[in-house]
Amino acid sequence: MTSTRRNSSPDPELSRKLSRRGMLGVAAGATAAALLGATAPTAAAHGKGHGRPVLPPGRLGIQLYSLRDKVSTLGFAPVFAELEKYGYDEIEYAGYTQGSAGAITLAQLRRLARDHGLRAIGSHVGYYDDGDPGAYTFAQNLTKVLDDAQALGLKHIGTASGPWRYGSTVDGWKRCAEEFNEYGAAAKARGMKFYQHNHAEEFSFATDRPNVRLYDVLLAETDPDLVYLEMDIYWAYAGQFRFSKRVDGTPAPFDPLRYVLKQPDRYPLFHVKDGDRDETTRDGYRMVDVGDGDIDYQRFISAVTRTHGGRLDHHWQTEHDTPADSLSFARRSSAYLHSLREKDC
Repeated sequence: MTSTRRNSSPDPELSRKLSRRGMLGVAAGATAAALLGATAPTAAAHGKGHGRPVLPPGRLGIQLYSLRDKVSTLGFAPVFAELEKYGYDEIEYAGYTQGSAGAITLAQLRRLARDHGLRAIGSHVGYYDDGDPGAYTFAQNLTKVLDDAQALGLKHIGTASGPWRYGSTVDGWKRCAEEFNEYGAAAKARGMKFYQHNHAEEFSFATDRPNVRLYDVLLAETDPDLVYLEMDIYWAYAGQFRFSKRVDGTPAPFDPLRYVLKQPDRYPLFHVKDGDRDETTRDGYRMVDVGDGDIDYQRFISAVTRTHGGRLDHHWQTEHDTPADSLSFARRSSAYLHSLREKDC
């Protein structure tokens, strides 16, 4: 039998920081337990009731990485025109050219998005490239990265790179957290929020202290007023599948939604990806178009939007890493998310 001590946090300092921030988050939002309901995402729980739309108005975006093939062949203008037709409100960049057909300046790109009723909500930039001092990353070119984000009118500027620069140890992640705090302070000075986007591996355990989840180190060691999170929901559930046991096999369950509900103000952005549950795969899911899989977005988005200010404070970006037809993915994902309704009481 696993002892109570074994299941408790192995790091008192980490526990204290997370507990304090969790309490502040719940107090600012709502009681997490009341919002969570069932803990497991299931297809059967998807609901299309007769209540108000689950998706808050004006908060649906798309990560343009999903449309990189169309941007590179058609250019931004035709792609933005399609997104406008599909009911999108926002876009998130993954580079400002993406091999776009025809040269385009940041000023032109900003104007083009505005002309199609699209707000540029954020952008992904690399964290570091220690082999290239001139790399377009936060570590090597922070001022240029922030200059460009400001020129585009972005409210958020972040990275999809994990905090692996100094390895997979607790101290290595603390060093990355210090750098993230620096980037966050610089972004805040310009009226922006710095954020980090997760993959599954952030939920793994430190190599030097295998009872410590690395994501908890990131949360505890970054300043919540300077560093924000963009939860990629698909990868978080893949992380749940892969890392709900410690290296020694003892249980270490977690719920991605509970992370958000404990500190909702730290999660302004989300990636909405879907997956078919498949326990024969490494990640436990196979990525599919939003609405075709088993992740319960009715439950997830409803719970987040019921936190204090939740219908205004969060932004939902659809994404698929390798869609079979990227424009079809964008259209179908928007239609599905707009169709979701709060469940009947």
